[in-house]
Amino acid sequence: MGGYDEAYRRSIERPEEFWAEAALDIDWDVAPAAVSGGGRWFPGGRLNTCHNAVDRHVAAGRGGQAALIHDSPVTGTVRTITYAELLDEVARTAGMLKGLGVTAGDTVVIYMPMVPEAVVAMLACARLGAVHSVVFGGFAARELALRIEHAEPKVVLSASCGIEPARVVAYKPLLDAALEQSAHRPAHCVILQRPQCPAELTPGRDLDWHESVRAAAPAPCVSVAATDPLYVLYTSGTTGLPKGVVRDNGGHAVALRWSMTNVYGAFPGEVFWAASDVGWVVGHSYIVYAPLLTGCTTVLYEGKPVGTPDPGAFWRVTAQHGVRTLFTAPTAIRAIKKEDPSGNFAKKWDLSGLRHLFLAGERLDPDTYHWASDLLGVPVIDHWWQTETGWPVAANCVGIETLPIKPGSPTKPVPGYDVRVLDAEGRECPPGVEGAVTVRLPLPPGCLPTLYRDEERFAASYLTRYPGHYLTGDGGHIDADGYLFVMGRIDDVINVAGHRLSTGTLEEVIAAHPDVAECAVIGVADELKGQLPVGFVVLKSGSERDPADVERELTALVREHVGPVAAFRRAVVVARLPKTRSGKILRATMRDIADGRPYTTPSTIEDPGVLPEIADAVNGP
Repeated sequence: MGGYDEAYRRSIERPEEFWAEAALDIDWDVAPAAVSGGGRWFPGGRLNTCHNAVDRHVAAGRGGQAALIHDSPVTGTVRTITYAELLDEVARTAGMLKGLGVTAGDTVVIYMPMVPEAVVAMLACARLGAVHSVVFGGFAARELALRIEHAEPKVVLSASCGIEPARVVAYKPLLDAALEQSAHRPAHCVILQRPQCPAELTPGRDLDWHESVRAAAPAPCVSVAATDPLYVLYTSGTTGLPKGVVRDNGGHAVALRWSMTNVYGAFPGEVFWAASDVGWVVGHSYIVYAPLLTGCTTVLYEGKPVGTPDPGAFWRVTAQHGVRTLFTAPTAIRAIKKEDPSGNFAKKWDLSGLRHLFLAGERLDPDTYHWASDLLGVPVIDHWWQTETGWPVAANCVGIETLPIKPGSPTKPVPGYDVRVLDAEGRECPPGVEGAVTVRLPLPPGCLPTLYRDEERFAASYLTRYPGHYLTGDGGHIDADGYLFVMGRIDDVINVAGHRLSTGTLEEVIAAHPDVAECAVIGVADELKGQLPVGFVVLKSGSERDPADVERELTALVREHVGPVAAFRRAVVVARLPKTRSGKILRATMRDIADGRPYTTPSTIEDPGVLPEIADAVNGP
């Protein structure tokens, strides 16, 4: 039995033994009394996550190693912070929070751009045993107010502004407006003044970050229970009220440390770059905690895949900083591919040090997979996970055994996750048959144990549909070789005259067209067939094709590869697709527009101006 098969079998059949072994890579103040109990991991254990991420590396003589590289093309600066420097800054920032009355169990909201202080803020909270809740910098005031009201922070940590390629976003007015709207008012806000847009501070409430930290005495690590919360991260809920995903200290540290070596094949001292944002789960797990728990150097990038200044930005950062493992979203690679289809910008840089490209966040279509794979000449690893799980559910675990790649599949379930595909009655689907992707309980360490202050909603959202299973909300199938194929959210299945079709399947066919840079397929209401698929396509830069010709060719492609049953006849060429700041396509909003229903502009949207363009394209000739 191969390395992966043996590791997976052991994790499912003997989870206590498997995770007890993984827990040896973490420093414990008090060793756990058991590996699991009462639905929680490592009960009785005590530790501090900040100690594990920072202090222990300095104590082991690695203080001079780079912990963090802040690469900011939007400000034209690069700053390297060693583990010893990070320890000093984190301890002082924790001292500042302690001086403001923050103690273990209190919440702190962090509303910041991609600057080192955002990472420092998270670690400083962890150092005190306080619970941080990071809200994506620049989020609308109403959304920030909802999160402040729910989390009830003692302190808000923020910055005067964030910097986009074409504009400076002033955060302080958004924070002030959010606090006006919120029923909960924190005693203090600490503001990092950035020279691009200094903020006016409110006397008595607002404090200057640098002054406050400079005046603070370093604070030591506070020992907390393994089952105590480390952070709350709000994710969008179907009701409009955000869901607060809780992450505990013990299971989180063990799972993330294990994943770095076994899933990503990354080792202490190496440079690891997750090109995401600290406001998202990828940023929490793989910009901040996992690389630092492992003793890697992590890259914090304040820029975009294209436009800061060109589609070679990712390749520059990779070459300049010696990145061994790069993790980003398929959307980012599609954006680079659209601007530089021949990959000329990559050829300007020495990328020989890059070992793997990992992609997650959106489905990786085979066309993008092949483009990146051919361009870089390294394994391109599709993997799949969620805010709720905190680390990969399915991946090609290159640190255990690299399995053959099947484009369109994130490979097999990661050890610890007992993935099952179930039909509407809760029966397991045979190989190749689509159903709901679930994980048989218990979930492994590092996954959410509950929703913040909402146990009832946790059960209703994830556990009641299929008793004994966690509902991922995604649909897909497992093939005869045990490979998982995730085709998109369950609500991204369309019903054409009684035939259930996954929009992911249709998108895969459309994306293979040589002129298509990216696409999204949605189902629109139809009196005769119930729903009909409509494709929205963005053409590659420089493509001068007639949209009518493209539509005809795509119709023929779908007919050939999916069949006439798809009834695909409409492909709308658009300049860009509406996306969240994390790169997810806003399909639900596009459905509302296409069906002529009133729509609200989601707070997570990257560029609100794209929605009227979509409406014009839909209502055009």
